[in-house]
Amino acid sequence: MIDFYYWPTPNGHKVSLFLEETGLDYTLRPVDIGKGEQFRPEYLAISPNNKIPAIVDHAPTDGGDPVPLFESGAILLYLADKTGRFLDSDPRVRMLTFEWLFWQMAGLGPMSGQYGHFNVYAPEKIPYAIERYTNETHRLLRVLDTQLKGRDYLAGDDYSIADMAAYPWIGVYDSAPIDMTPYQEVQRWHASIAARPATQRAYALAKQVNPDAGKPISDEERKILFGQR
Repeated sequence: MIDFYYWPTPNGHKVSLFLEETGLDYTLRPVDIGKGEQFRPEYLAISPNNKIPAIVDHAPTDGGDPVPLFESGAILLYLADKTGRFLDSDPRVRMLTFEWLFWQMAGLGPMSGQYGHFNVYAPEKIPYAIERYTNETHRLLRVLDTQLKGRDYLAGDDYSIADMAAYPWIGVYDSAPIDMTPYQEVQRWHASIAARPATQRAYALAKQVNPDAGKPISDEERKILFGQR
């Protein structure tokens, strides 16, 4: 029913978390971003920003033509609407979920990504950039920790697409780990999601499509991932 264009990155994990939680029928379509497969014309027709993830829903609820979608947040919203899962119908809870989904998309993801780039992937160490993005990542973790006090999940008692969006961006970089000791609520929340069977199935996809995940990238991969104009 759904073609799922995936590579094991935090944004790719968001959609695999949803698909595994709901049991939607999908076909995994690996897109090896280290080899530049995201720039192939047939993929750009689906994801014009040459990023993963993307989906094509061959059985949309309106019964019409297949629906292609890129951008992980948009995909989560679409799938939540399609299934009626992980997005509460109560307007207040719904808006809270939107807030934290967009917070992740605009803040936690981009800032954590820059933290990783300058600490792990950059060919030279730039102290200002490292300090800037380390500080901002810690600030966002404090925001997340505060929101989780007194709540099981970001929007309240129930697991939602906001949690699926934020979860993969915690503890991403093994070679540049962030000290999580100050963030007890984040640790509790993260552990509860990690223990879900669907989470374990979703993350198992990483080794299935990329057994070399976590190894240092080559100069050629670096050029493809970070040298495009």
